[in-house]
Amino acid sequence: MRLALLVAIALTLGCQKDAAKAPSGPPPAPVVVGKAVRRAVPVTLHGIGNVEPVASVAVRARVAGPIRKVHIADGAEVARGQALFTIDPEPFRIALARAESELARDSALLKKAQDDAARYETLVAKEYVTREQYEAAVAQAASLAATIQSDEAAIRDAKLDLSYCTITSPIAGRAGNVALREGNLVRASDDAPLVTIVQLRPINVAFALPEKHLAAIRARNAAGPLAVSARERGEEEGQGHRGRLTFVDNTVDRATGTIRLKAEFANDDRGLWPGQFVEVDLALAEQADAVLVPSTAIQVGQQGSFVFVVGDDGTAAIRPVTVDRTVGDESVVASGLNGGETVITDGQIRVVPGAKVVASAGS
Repeated sequence: MRLALLVAIALTLGCQKDAAKAPSGPPPAPVVVGKAVRRAVPVTLHGIGNVEPVASVAVRARVAGPIRKVHIADGAEVARGQALFTIDPEPFRIALARAESELARDSALLKKAQDDAARYETLVAKEYVTREQYEAAVAQAASLAATIQSDEAAIRDAKLDLSYCTITSPIAGRAGNVALREGNLVRASDDAPLVTIVQLRPINVAFALPEKHLAAIRARNAAGPLAVSARERGEEEGQGHRGRLTFVDNTVDRATGTIRLKAEFANDDRGLWPGQFVEVDLALAEQADAVLVPSTAIQVGQQGSFVFVVGDDGTAAIRPVTVDRTVGDESVVASGLNGGETVITDGQIRVVPGAKVVASAGS
C-alpha cells in the first residue's frame, strides 16, 4: 500500500511539471504578409465608358427608283466619296433631256420676242403701231426671260436628281448591314436607311465621373489635355488604349450627381468598337510619397477599415486605416500607416489580436 501511494504521488507530480511546461493560449496562426511601401502614384479617376463614333451616317436614297448596283458588302471599309449604291438613272436622264429641250425652245421664243419688242419700239415712234402693242411685245419678252430662268433651274434640278442616282459615302468608316440589294425599289421618303456608316478612326469614349472632381478636372485640363486610358473589362491597368480628354459637359446631371466627359482615341488598330463598354482611367496628377499596401490586406469592421500589422516579435495587432483609393491591386492609405510596416494579406480569419503569427511572404 505504501509503495502504491508513492507511485501515485510521483505520477501526479510529473503531470503537474508537464502542464507547467506546456505553452498557454492558441498556437501561432499561419499567415501571408506583405509590406506597406512609399512611392509616387498617379492620381487617377476611374469610370465606366461607352465607345461612340465621332460620326455616324444613316445613308438614305434622295430619289426613287430600282437599285441597279450595290457596290459594297456588309461590314466593308469605305472611303469618303466611295460609291455605295446606284439607282436606275435612265428616268432622270430623260427628265434632264426634256428640261434642256424646253430651255432651247423658250430661248428661241425669247429671241423672237426680243426682236419684236425692238421692232415695235421703232414703229411706235412713227405711230405705225399703238403703244399697247409695243408694251405687249415688251411684256412677252420679259415673260419669256423669266421662263428661261425657270428652265435653267429645272435643268439644275434634273442634274441634281441624276447625281443622286449614285449614292456615295459622306465619311470614311465601316459599313453595317446592307438593307437592300439589287432590284429593290427605294423611295426618297423611306425611313429605313440603306446602310449605316460609322467612323472608327478616331473614335470617342463617353464616360461620367462624380461632380466633386469637376473643379480639379477643369483646372488640370486648362493647362493641357488630360491623358485618358480605356481598356476592355478584364484587362489589367496599363493595357488598353491611350487618348486625351476633349469634352467636359456644360451641366451636371442632377439625377446622378455626375459630369459627362468625352475622350478621343486614335484607334488605329480599331480595338475600340462603337457601343462597347470599357473601363476608363483619367489621369489627374501624380501623388508623391504615397503609402500603399496590397488591397487584400484591407479589412472592414464595425469601426471602419483596418489592417493587421505584424510586429518584430511576431505579434499581430489591429491598426485602423483610412483608404483613399485603389490603384490596380494596391490601396492608397491616407492615414494609419507610415510605410515599412509588415501587414497580413491572407489568413486574417485565423488571427487573434495580440497573438503570435507565423508569417510567410506573399507571391
